Amino acid sequence: MGSVFEIPRGTRDFIPQDMIKRRFVEEKLRAIFESFGYKEIQTPTFEHLDLFTMKSGQAVIDELYVFIDKGGRNLALRPELTAPVIRCYVEKLQMEPKPLKLYYLGNCFRYDRPQKGRYREFMQAGCELIGPSSPEGVAELICLAFWLVKEVGVKDIVLECGHIGLLRKVLSTLSLNDEQTKRILPLIDKEQFDELSTLLSEYAIPSEQKTLFMDIMKHSRLDLLKDLFKDSKEETLQIERFEEMIHILNDIIGKDSFMLNMGIVRGLDYYTGVVFEIKAPSLGAEKQICGGGEYDLISLFGGRNTPTSGFALGFDRTLLAMEIEKAVFPSIDIDYFIIPVSKDEISSALRIALHLRKNGKIVDVDLMRRGIGKALKYAGSLHASHAMIIGSRELSDQVVSMRNMNTGEQQDVPLKTLIPDFML
Repeated sequence: MGSVFEIPRGTRDFIPQDMIKRRFVEEKLRAIFESFGYKEIQTPTFEHLDLFTMKSGQAVIDELYVFIDKGGRNLALRPELTAPVIRCYVEKLQMEPKPLKLYYLGNCFRYDRPQKGRYREFMQAGCELIGPSSPEGVAELICLAFWLVKEVGVKDIVLECGHIGLLRKVLSTLSLNDEQTKRILPLIDKEQFDELSTLLSEYAIPSEQKTLFMDIMKHSRLDLLKDLFKDSKEETLQIERFEEMIHILNDIIGKDSFMLNMGIVRGLDYYTGVVFEIKAPSLGAEKQICGGGEYDLISLFGGRNTPTSGFALGFDRTLLAMEIEKAVFPSIDIDYFIIPVSKDEISSALRIALHLRKNGKIVDVDLMRRGIGKALKYAGSLHASHAMIIGSRELSDQVVSMRNMNTGEQQDVPLKTLIPDFML
């Protein structure tokens, strides 16, 4: 058993170097969401347990952090953010004009087996689009997800689009029972087609039917889907709408930017129509960094049935993919490191620092009363652009001794030049 002073398993500390990267990615995500007209929303870190058990799969339920509060209520730390956002929409936002575009960034919690890119506390970014049922609405949502990942700095990605409603219909033609379907879905999801073919034979699926199903799963052929459902108006309309969405997506991000994958599973009970995933191959086995699609939760939570779609982006996996691809992150460098020569100049140094900060500069002051040599060495470790030495002579002459930390050049600079309105 670990010490109580050790970090809990599956959690992480983020030191300043980490936070610079994380805030950089957060700011880019926010800017891109808002450029698409989305507005930020925030919900509680914990919710009533039922919110997450009504429509989630057993895997999610098994991973919930659940507790009973002092009032005897069953609560859970949020494992994801879609359900809380839709709960908030039903309670507070149903009367807002549509479309309603909401985005979020927040910590989530799952009692999962920790591994590379997977933690028990993790950050999720994502959005919900409420109102549009049009093909262009879904196409723009997928475009946003694609744009987010590319613009934040992940270069090597694979975008796949499918349709879980049509997948469900194809599965229904095999007349499988629930247990058989449960065994087949993971094989479809993992593209284990040899094992899938064997299992279908084991279930005595007729050869012609099996061949058609395998062709649809392996090659995502919409022409076969059309032929299969040619006598069904509902499925034909679904296929036509899906094709229209694909055509629009072709136009806005390019046909070479994505591929069809009719085997995207993404939880049969949760999603209803178009689904998509974005993968970063550099991450290896755990390569999915974004996923989403059309779903129905509003009516389940007591709201008026409204078309809804959205996606979630795995913030930590995205950051990991950026690091693997050696993305360039900014650094926060110091403009001026001020060194008071003795304790007599400390107050003046702190006042000068405050005025420089008011003028938008990043300034630090030596608070350790080091000698000048050690203070300059420390300024170098901070990547300070300039060191500013202030002694009795400098204060008397209303100057600072300014050292360029890159060249080593040093000269007196009048205080009025740096801070026109400053008076000692």
